[in-house]
Amino acid sequence: MNATKRIVVKEEVWAALSSMREPRMTYSELIEQMIEHEKKRSLVEDIKRIQEREELVEIPL
Repeated sequence: MNATKRIVVKEEVWAALSSMREPRMTYSELIEQMIEHEKKRSLVEDIKRIQEREELVEIPL
């Protein structure tokens, strides 16, 4: 189901989002892109944290 939802944002947030959009990009596409970027950033941070805390060993294949 492809429902449309509305969210309230401050004027300065709207302006910041608008400046980040590429031509012909919808706000939904921009937010999807931002979510994917955050997921990747979070994964990298998790990996770094694990590497710092754990002594990892190579598993021969």
